[in-house]
Amino acid sequence: MLDTKKSGRRGHRSNAGLSRRGFVTAAAAGAALPLISGRGAWAADSENVIRVGFVSPRTGNLGLFGEGDGYLIDECRKALKGGVQIGAKTYKIDLLDRDSQSDPARAAQLAKGLISDNKLDFMLVTSTPEVVNPVADACEAAGVPCLSTVMPWEAWYFGRGAKPGQPSPFKWSFHFSFGGAEFSATYISEWNMIPTNKKIGVMYPNDADGNAIRGFLPEAFKKAGFTVVDPGPFEDGTTDYSAQITTFKKEQCEIINAVVLPPDFATFWRQAAQQGLTKTVKIIQPAKAGTSPTEINALGQLGFNVCACAPWNTAYPYKSPVTGMTSRELTDRYENASGRQVTQILGCSMAVFDAGIAALKSSGNPLDKAALAKSISTLKTITTVGEIDFNTGPMPHVIATTRFVGTQYQKTKPGSKFKVDAVVVENSEDPNVPLGAKLIPYNTGM
Repeated sequence: MLDTKKSGRRGHRSNAGLSRRGFVTAAAAGAALPLISGRGAWAADSENVIRVGFVSPRTGNLGLFGEGDGYLIDECRKALKGGVQIGAKTYKIDLLDRDSQSDPARAAQLAKGLISDNKLDFMLVTSTPEVVNPVADACEAAGVPCLSTVMPWEAWYFGRGAKPGQPSPFKWSFHFSFGGAEFSATYISEWNMIPTNKKIGVMYPNDADGNAIRGFLPEAFKKAGFTVVDPGPFEDGTTDYSAQITTFKKEQCEIINAVVLPPDFATFWRQAAQQGLTKTVKIIQPAKAGTSPTEINALGQLGFNVCACAPWNTAYPYKSPVTGMTSRELTDRYENASGRQVTQILGCSMAVFDAGIAALKSSGNPLDKAALAKSISTLKTITTVGEIDFNTGPMPHVIATTRFVGTQYQKTKPGSKFKVDAVVVENSEDPNVPLGAKLIPYNTGM
């Protein structure tokens, strides 16, 4: 059974408490005897249920990341309603989804509740360190396999206490996503497409993402011939960015790279317009912010020509093995069902289900947590975002890296359904993704 509500059935299976006397009596009466499951408990075939948790931010200041997750979960339930064939058995998938409300403490609490109250077999989690890390930590502590995505792998790995040059401390948590190499490659390729003075103003806050990125991106930019202007770290939720804007204007920065929360980017960019910075900027490229057309539209004219590194786009040529939908089909069906424009995170959330189900199938025994963890650590499969391969990369068998494309929110033609379209303008990391337009300087027409 697929259910969004908490389920305590694992502790109420009719065979769980079958005594020796009851077993003998049942046998003597010719009753059907239960089979011994891979958990070491008595369970009938009808009880071959895999409980899979899914935690994402669907409300709060990160809610734009999970904007399409409700639709996606419904589609996954439909696709998985007949169960999953693994070996000689068919397992039902009991999908238990939770909204972290963008609160790290709540994310941890939800994970612990799913583990203890619902006897979880497998956890899926997505979108930013504020959600992923506390969930992964809870799973690691409890010995529950966890697969996550959509945050820089450095913030996932080092942000959770791993040390450079030392063996991975993680046995149960695994992550596939982009990292510093993917960010820098896409940024540099895209920024070289139009003439600028190569001065970059960076905004990296004092949080997990900002602190991780500050450790490697500026050096990559400098090696590529750019000058980096960094006013220093600041706190999430800052309401006055006059100091940063003044510095960027003084240094004549024509490129701005801001790894900030969506509400913080909106505040910063409106203040930048009020103080005249937007008129001289040729490329504005937020990360963490800029994932959804909803926030871009909220900026009005200031949203046109904003750039983004996209971990997924409608133009991706890959198909979901779970739902069978292409990226184009996923986009069209979501937009028709919701009336909202697709986000770059929707395909990433689909990918964590694609990879998760693939890991369950290759485990041999998905109810054996050690077997499932081993399956994830060697997983190689195609998902909605492309290939996921845990056998290669910066941390084999723990982390798999994914690729970016460079996109730009360009103004659509009159009569279009939506005001902007996230078109692919750069594809050096994945040439399989077709280009949709040329990069336009941000201040064009201003």
